[in-house]
Amino acid sequence: MSAPEPAEISDLIPASLKDGAAPVFAEPWQAQAFALTVTLHQAGCFTWSEWANALGAEIARAGDADLGGARYYEFWLGALEKLVVAKGLASPTDIDVTAAAWRDAYLRTPHGQPVELNAAGTPAA
Repeated sequence: MSAPEPAEISDLIPASLKDGAAPVFAEPWQAQAFALTVTLHQAGCFTWSEWANALGAEIARAGDADLGGARYYEFWLGALEKLVVAKGLASPTDIDVTAAAWRDAYLRTPHGQPVELNAAGTPAA
């Protein structure tokens, strides 16, 4: 049986997180990873079943290492990276180079300022 395709992005967020009792994302990168996943799905890059299987496999690899769910979005990002590579949307090298560029940009950006890359994929001046 395959997972149903969501009708709206809001369908992907558990109801318990929509009531305002707790933030949905602890860090901005988590929201960005979530949005990128939804965008790629909506663009037809992968089905929601493929996504669910990739995320499930990533979580299963951790076993009981994350009982509290603190690493959930790390697993989300790992699943997204693996699926993007499997679908030929980017190579592992592309992902590594981009991650390094973001890390460099983050380290060079003054506190409180937005972290940005320029069109060349290097930290914005």
